Parts: sequence; structure tokens; C-alpha cells
Amino acid sequence: MERQPGLPGRTPQVRARAPTREFSMPTFRENSTDDDNSGRKPGLTTDMAAKLKALERENRELRQANEILRKASAYFAMAELDRRSKT
Repeated sequence: MERQPGLPGRTPQVRARAPTREFSMPTFRENSTDDDNSGRKPGLTTDMAAKLKALERENRELRQANEILRKASAYFAMAELDRRSKT
């Protein structure tokens, strides 16, 4: 694990707690839920989750619009071929 400048390392914390939990230090470090010293929980923030949901919705709408345009293009291409074959 790489330390960020200005943040204290976790090694003293891990060494202090590992013996009481009957884990080896590397195992405890790997399974620790405290991923960093910033105090943030892992995962997306509420704002990022909302933005992701909005982008997924927009992506779905754009895919639907593209499918409609593809079908319309095929329909008009067939109509043009029919028109040319009749003349």
C-alpha cells in the first residue's frame, strides 16, 4: 500500500490491533475496511451515483433513438428501391 504525503501511515494502527484479533499483520491489513485515512466510506458518493444514473438513462434513451433512426433509414431505403424498380 502506497502512503500519501502528509498522511500518517496505518502500520502502527495495524500492529496495535492485529495481535488482539489473532490475525497476522498482512492478513489484517488486506481485510481491513479502513481503506484510507481520509475517513470516507468506500463506493460512490450520492452525487456521483445520481450522475451515473442520469448518464445511464441518457445512454439508454440515445440507444433507443438510434434504433428508431436505423429502422426508419431501412424503411426509406426500401421505399426508394421500390420506387426505382417501378420506373
